[in-house]
Amino acid sequence: MQQHEEILRKSLSAEDYRRLAAVPVKRVLEFVADAVALCRPDRVMVFDDSPEGMEKTRLTALETGEESPLAIPRHSVHFDGPTDQGRDRKATRYLVPEGEDFPAALNQIPRSQGLPEVRELLRGSMQGKTMIVRFLSLGPSDSVFSIPCVEVTDSWYVSHSLNLLYRPAHEAFRRLPADAEVFMVLHSAGRLDERKVSAEPDKRRIYIDYSENTVYSVNTQYAGNTVGLKKLALRLAIRKADREGWLAEHMFISGIHGPGGRKTYFAGAFPSACGKTSTAMLPGETILGDDLAYFRAVDGEFRAVNTESGIFGIIQNVSQKSDPLIWEVLTRPGAEVIFSNVLVKDGRPYWLGMGEEIPEEGENFTGRWYRGKKDAAGNEIPPAHKNARYTVPLRALRNCDPALDDPQGVILRAILYGGRDPEAYVPCQQAFDWEHGIVTFGVALETRTTFATVGKEGVPEINIMSIQDFVSIPLGKYVKNNLDFGQRVKTPPFIFGVNYFLCDRNGKYLNEVQDKHVWIKWMERRVHGEVGARRGPTGFIPRYEDLHVLFREVLGKPYTPEEYREQFTIRIPQLLRKMERVEDFVRESMPDAPPQVSRILAENKKRLEDLQRGHGEFVPPELLPEA
Repeated sequence: MQQHEEILRKSLSAEDYRRLAAVPVKRVLEFVADAVALCRPDRVMVFDDSPEGMEKTRLTALETGEESPLAIPRHSVHFDGPTDQGRDRKATRYLVPEGEDFPAALNQIPRSQGLPEVRELLRGSMQGKTMIVRFLSLGPSDSVFSIPCVEVTDSWYVSHSLNLLYRPAHEAFRRLPADAEVFMVLHSAGRLDERKVSAEPDKRRIYIDYSENTVYSVNTQYAGNTVGLKKLALRLAIRKADREGWLAEHMFISGIHGPGGRKTYFAGAFPSACGKTSTAMLPGETILGDDLAYFRAVDGEFRAVNTESGIFGIIQNVSQKSDPLIWEVLTRPGAEVIFSNVLVKDGRPYWLGMGEEIPEEGENFTGRWYRGKKDAAGNEIPPAHKNARYTVPLRALRNCDPALDDPQGVILRAILYGGRDPEAYVPCQQAFDWEHGIVTFGVALETRTTFATVGKEGVPEINIMSIQDFVSIPLGKYVKNNLDFGQRVKTPPFIFGVNYFLCDRNGKYLNEVQDKHVWIKWMERRVHGEVGARRGPTGFIPRYEDLHVLFREVLGKPYTPEEYREQFTIRIPQLLRKMERVEDFVRESMPDAPPQVSRILAENKKRLEDLQRGHGEFVPPELLPEA
């Protein structure tokens, strides 16, 4: 400990040392001292919770060129390099200690090999730069849900992003015991080029040392790889939740309004670019979170909090028509916003699918851009990246839920699972019970890969509960934890499956973007027993008479029997193939699956086969019995 103090006293100003020494957690002081000795920064700055510190971070991001100001005050843009535009699955690995049993399906490297490798890449990486030390909380501060976190970085853009996405917690850290469990992140963007982007993305590494609750990230700036409190810390939280009997989930939380002014809290899991944020941001409802949630059983109640306090959202297809509340924040003065990897022309950002004409030239993630510009492989470069993002505090949104920072969380009444499924599942359906929903809509969540991860797009894959990339325990154990959790509460949430991407035989979507609001309103009424349903083979589906009324109420438009029939016809061949794919996945990738999984899948399959024998391969909804 004396050696660590000597390093810190030598490297920090008196004021910065005072801020750091005010934290009684020994592991934190050791971690920062080790990071200083390893990365060799020119200066170390330790931030507390003061607004002045937050503003210093923002202004320095602009001064260093990691961000550039836009025409609207307090709006800025950041560019990542052309090959640093999404979460990198291959470069993200778990460091597994020798002799430890760790799921073979998860990307990993022996700790004895990976830790020296990533530390060598970090060695001297902050020479000529400033090391920034931040104290933050996952979940509301001073709550049973709270997880204290430290992020050390040399990127002012990353530090600025932390301002907008998380709750400052230096004061909370000062009250922790010396042996408190803390998540820690060490990040360096590495060598930067003239555009202030990571110059050696081929040496990108994102390693998770779960035995020490530590994340290492180097030679990358994309926030999904560098803002360690997002999906990287989610992996650590899943292991902590497994030990302690709660759940860490990749879900939004929203307050959905019903008749009489009531509000019902929903959570939902969707893979990236599958409608998650737009569902969380439905007009007229409130948003409590758009990405990560913690669930606990508190006095027999199913309670939830947003892990974060801001949004790092995909901006493609955000338009004034489809996302009016987000559009308002992104296009008007008032909120602090960071845009990333959009096109900029005359101080204004442009993105794909915004519903406005995009300029013929400007600056984007490749530098100067002009219509027809091609990359080294001869492919035309779009004006903005498909995975371009915006970062904004939730409090900037007019519909931010007032319970955002409630240390008790909110009582959750419904959970949605949804992916990109063009051929099988109907737009919305309700599980028969908690276990049926976890398996039929959670375990069986199938989607098509999107631009939000590095690799090919449009590849079908099972993505269990939209969290498969982040699960850091055996998948079967994770599923069992979810199944068991429903037994710990008096009233488990209703579970629904949604699919906004069902297509006809010509590949045309059968839902309009706004239709999801009707599905959500139907679910809210189902939770309270105010609408009926028909019993399908994989769940309860809406009745036409209820949807007809809701389309008029919610969207002010007609809804025809023909639309209902096309959307809610049971496509038995496609569903049977889907069940087979899920069974194959469970057999190959989840050998430790709880017995309920195979049983429930088999029961779904039998109901489908029985329905097929009675009514043929495509069964219109009016032939299904009333529930």
